[in-house]
Amino acid sequence: MAKHQFQTEIGQLLKLMTHSLYSNKEIFIRELVSNASDALDKFNYLALTDEKFKEEGWSGKISIKLDKEDGSLTIGDNGIGMNEQDLMDNLGTIAKSGTKAFMENLTGDAKKDSNLIGQFGVGFYSVFMVAEKVDVISKKAGEEQAYMFSTDGTGEYEVKPVTKDEHGTVIYIKLKEDEKEFLDKWRTQEVVKKYSNHIAYPIILNYTEEETTGEGDEKETKTVQKSEQINEATALWTLPKSELKKEDYIEFYKTISHDSEEPLTYLHNRVEGANEFTTLFYIPRTAPMDMYRADYQPGVKLYVKRVFITDDDKELLPPYLRFVKGIIDSEDLPLNVSRELLQENRILANIKQNSVKKILQAIKKLSGDDAQIFTEQYNRVIKEGIYTDHINKETLLDIVKYKSSTEEGLVSLEEYISRGDSEKKEIYYIIGEDEKVLRSSPLLEAYKKANIEVLIMDDKEVDSIVTPMIGSYKEWALKDITTIEAPDSKTEEEKEEISKEFKPLTDKIKEVLGDEVKEVKISTRLTSSPSCVLKDASDPMAGMAAMFAQMGQEAPEIPLILEINPDHEMIKKLDKLEDESLFADMAWILLDSAKISEGLEPKDKGAFAHRVATLATKAI
Repeated sequence: MAKHQFQTEIGQLLKLMTHSLYSNKEIFIRELVSNASDALDKFNYLALTDEKFKEEGWSGKISIKLDKEDGSLTIGDNGIGMNEQDLMDNLGTIAKSGTKAFMENLTGDAKKDSNLIGQFGVGFYSVFMVAEKVDVISKKAGEEQAYMFSTDGTGEYEVKPVTKDEHGTVIYIKLKEDEKEFLDKWRTQEVVKKYSNHIAYPIILNYTEEETTGEGDEKETKTVQKSEQINEATALWTLPKSELKKEDYIEFYKTISHDSEEPLTYLHNRVEGANEFTTLFYIPRTAPMDMYRADYQPGVKLYVKRVFITDDDKELLPPYLRFVKGIIDSEDLPLNVSRELLQENRILANIKQNSVKKILQAIKKLSGDDAQIFTEQYNRVIKEGIYTDHINKETLLDIVKYKSSTEEGLVSLEEYISRGDSEKKEIYYIIGEDEKVLRSSPLLEAYKKANIEVLIMDDKEVDSIVTPMIGSYKEWALKDITTIEAPDSKTEEEKEEISKEFKPLTDKIKEVLGDEVKEVKISTRLTSSPSCVLKDASDPMAGMAAMFAQMGQEAPEIPLILEINPDHEMIKKLDKLEDESLFADMAWILLDSAKISEGLEPKDKGAFAHRVATLATKAI
């Protein structure tokens, strides 16, 4: 019998389970029963679609055996089972990166960390909160040899061939001395009803009970073996909504999501007509930890006529709804539908379209704290949807929210237009990486003076790609304030007169800065800053910047326009300055400080620092 070392991350996980996570030990039953249900689902599918696996009279079941004398609890199933390689891959090593992500996301808070167990697909290891030794005996369907995986959770495991009549898996758990509460029939039954009542297969509890018969001298007490089903074994989503309570939905959610929190909301729908299907979807209160990982685990399971088909198909919902958990059960899809056919299937496309609309409607209905929590957790992926889902773009625009230059918290586009100028019908925004920098941008000065709201978009990586392609919302055009004229009370004649007056100065600054700027001109947008920089909206490359961002490429550098404030004392003094060297330093400082105000970097940081030091020395 060969001994093997657990992979490093598994070793860390086992140590965590045995020494740290004591807040919610009972979840080990939930996790193992859930794994057993998945194994039954997989075999059931094979039995219905593959002649090799058809078995007369097979029906899936999960058994739990309590043995007080031995101090052990056993959980078994007659599902698909595992061979030697499966045992080593699934229990001894990391089959996917979820376990690494689990370790990376640990907080040190035992209760919070225990809630991550199932979310990352590492639920089997929760057994080590209560076990001093575990044996997993398994036989894979279609194979002759069975194997046993054994470990005490201290860093090593061993696998050896054994004999087992039926395919499936049995997990023998030798309980720690202080964990014998789980050998009590009522305690285990309570846990199963709490977490696994609506597992679609019967869960049979096997236990012993003392029975007394007769009276007086004839009185006799003996130990009797008993078995009883302790769950309803009905797929919850198939039941009429009128028969279900909120508590039923919440416990089922916790079973399929491995989440300890209640969902923000849920929606249960049955559709009849050309296509018949049932959906049950949940929106988690907290975003899945792997939501921004390329190998995220989809949260929706596909069934056909209550037969499980798949739980890892990322095509069931669009990627931006990857946080949604739940069930799709179709009456019309063929049982043996392949993954390739799923991607092209018209029935599934109709189900997907209907599901997306229902989910977005449910999100729109969220209010108060629930709406705020949703925005905090999912605003960024909703922006992804605006970019990718053109059919539901308007609904997504109703949902998305942004920071504002005039309002506290986050605001919707609907709220913005309710306060905006209904004649101009323009939504103003500014994009950057740092909220603080954006709020102090000189480009906002004219808007603040005119009391015009500007949306502060500080998620540049996403906003710079998504926002330019929105175009408009309810006939209100979105305008980037870095590319348009600012609000101004001066007439065109007044502007022209000021430009003429300061033309010698703007020409001279342009001469100093050369190709570093496209143009130097007098600004009507500044009130307190001496200068600002902005993009030239007419430059062909400016229009292509978003396209380059979409392709993940660095956009070509676009020469900026430098605007100077003729009312600022610094500009007035510069206009009269005769020292050519000092004038040049001041011109460069006007440009570089304006860049810094917009979160950009001076082209030559060393030269900028030197000029500032030189001027500061002269000022002292």
